Amino acid sequence: MANTHANIITTELGTHLRKHVASCLRLLDEGATVPFIARYRKEATGGMDEITIHTIEKRHQELLELDRRKEYILDVIKERDALTKELEDRITDIFDPIVLEDIYLPFKPKRNTRAQAARAIGLEPLAKIIMAQNSSDISNQAKKFAKQTCDIDSAIAGASDIIAEWVSESEKARNLVRSRYQRSAVISSKVIPGKEETGKNYQNYFNFSEPLRLCNSHRYLAMRRGEEEEILKVNISIDDEEMIDRLNRMFVKSNAPEETATIVRGAVKDGYRRLMRPSIENEIAAVTKEKSDSAAIQMFADNVRQLLMSAPLGRKRVLAIDPGFRTGCKLVVLDEQGNLLQHDVIYPTPPANDFVGSADAVCFYVDRYRIDAIAIGNGTAGRETERFIRDLMLPRKVQIFMVNENGASIYSASDVAREEFPNEDVTVRGAVSIGRRLLDPLAELVKIDPKSIGVGQYQHAVNQSKLKDSLDYVVESCVNTVGVNINTASKQLLSYVSGIGPALAANIVKYRCENGDFTSRTQLLDVPRMGEKAFQQCAGFLRIPGASNPLDNTSVHPERYALVEQIAADVKADVARLTRDRRLLHSIELDRYVTKEVGLPTLTDIIIELEKPGRDPRETVEETPYDDAVRKIDDLHIGQELTGKVNNITAFGVFVDLGMKENGLIHISQLSDRFISSPSEIVSIGQNVKVRVIDIDTSRSRIALTMKGVTQ
Repeated sequence: MANTHANIITTELGTHLRKHVASCLRLLDEGATVPFIARYRKEATGGMDEITIHTIEKRHQELLELDRRKEYILDVIKERDALTKELEDRITDIFDPIVLEDIYLPFKPKRNTRAQAARAIGLEPLAKIIMAQNSSDISNQAKKFAKQTCDIDSAIAGASDIIAEWVSESEKARNLVRSRYQRSAVISSKVIPGKEETGKNYQNYFNFSEPLRLCNSHRYLAMRRGEEEEILKVNISIDDEEMIDRLNRMFVKSNAPEETATIVRGAVKDGYRRLMRPSIENEIAAVTKEKSDSAAIQMFADNVRQLLMSAPLGRKRVLAIDPGFRTGCKLVVLDEQGNLLQHDVIYPTPPANDFVGSADAVCFYVDRYRIDAIAIGNGTAGRETERFIRDLMLPRKVQIFMVNENGASIYSASDVAREEFPNEDVTVRGAVSIGRRLLDPLAELVKIDPKSIGVGQYQHAVNQSKLKDSLDYVVESCVNTVGVNINTASKQLLSYVSGIGPALAANIVKYRCENGDFTSRTQLLDVPRMGEKAFQQCAGFLRIPGASNPLDNTSVHPERYALVEQIAADVKADVARLTRDRRLLHSIELDRYVTKEVGLPTLTDIIIELEKPGRDPRETVEETPYDDAVRKIDDLHIGQELTGKVNNITAFGVFVDLGMKENGLIHISQLSDRFISSPSEIVSIGQNVKVRVIDIDTSRSRIALTMKGVTQ
């Protein structure tokens, strides 16, 4: 089975040798994680990246599911004593699930259908006589079966029901109809009468129609969402009359007697309209939904990846503010590790307008705690609070940042937040989350369901299981790409490290609390339930700054420590010197150390890591210079150029934070003068962009922007 899967996946990829695909599958089956294989088993996989390995993993799972389905189908057909060698070979050799289901359809256990009822009273022989289309007197033939149904017409009708089912189960006929749907189907939507006002968000689809093959993912998902909310009626259709004519030519013999041909044509029409068309339409809708889901999930996953990999401020002292009007602004002081030192409430905004008292409090905290940066949530009263802070004469130089607070309220009411701050209320927890997002977005955002981060498109309309799997993979990938300080990481962050998981993460944190900070990676083996396999998978992604062995703060895996020590000895140095002496490092002849297990890819990775031990692959955080004259939509005018921050990317365009309540939208056609298939080709989450206003719809709070002709 594994060999078969390796052959199939190698052919589908078309970019890697079969032996590398087979090695990847073997490692996955042995329990190795995608990050571990990508980082530490490059020789075995031919240098596959994470994306390729993840693709292989998903395809392997799909093929395993298909294998299980084949086994079930073969068992069912065997039980019916209908399995021939030819049929068994065909089922075994098929890897298209749709074709497999077509083959299985005639053998599938039936419900109480009209055809089943007709068979139960013995009308199948009559159906075979009619379908043979040899008899010129079907009425006379039907007399033999009339006693079961009371009259001739009922007997013919029952036989026609059986023929209709045969037509609908014909593999050739289904392929014909399916092919026509794939080429020519039209998707249309209409508003349900009386729902025009409540469904105004879907007004673009109140009377909409286009070829299904041209319908992109966000339009399809929008229509289906409108249908679920009972605003729209959605239909996928083809030319029925033409299709029925094609099927008649397939099933009705040219020399059939007219009476018989008429009965068969009626059965064909019934089989198509009542049985086959709904089945194929549902199938096509499901396939289209799956493709649309995949596109939306991929877009969402890309956005989440960009957000998680946002630049961290690093080890700085932060004053974080969760803005508000009537209830005031919750203020918290965090140390370099994100620990809560102090909290307070100030009222610099309406209705209190306590500028003096609020200014004194901010200046006091900035001075007393030697604050390096101020993080302000971008929600209600965010811009007003930012202006207040920027107008202050602070006692020391402080950077000021607006921080996306999507999901902070969800975190503040979560079990994680209650466990971290059992004695603080939700407002304090929310402000802490805002500050920690500035310090390290990845470490803080892993505590929140990725769906709540606010960078998706129709995330509630897609397959939730696939969405969760995709987002879990993205979070795991980001965490392992950056690496984790084992002495400061939360159990939520640790749970995403390769090979660890929630239970072992909790054990690590408990061990740390009881025994103090880890001083070496090997100490991990003392943690309960940390076996050799788990240690192998996780050790390289955990960091211990200040460890006696410098390699413990790098991505060099413990299984290669002896090799690095040998290299150091050969150049008459210790490992610590290798991390400091770049010229010495680059003088090493790597070819000398190539073995069957360790090739140049691994050796090169080791040298790169020793050159910058413990480095963070993320960029440096930067402030967004919003236009202070723009506070509300009425302050905008067409042609105005502004600086904003990308806070969401969708298939149709990019939403930009302009420092006010409403976001602006750059349609995909306004991102570049050249054709692009995705906005991600031009921009990324958190990027500062310069834009021009091209349209303002105040009544709908919509702002249209362009980047064309705007110097970045």
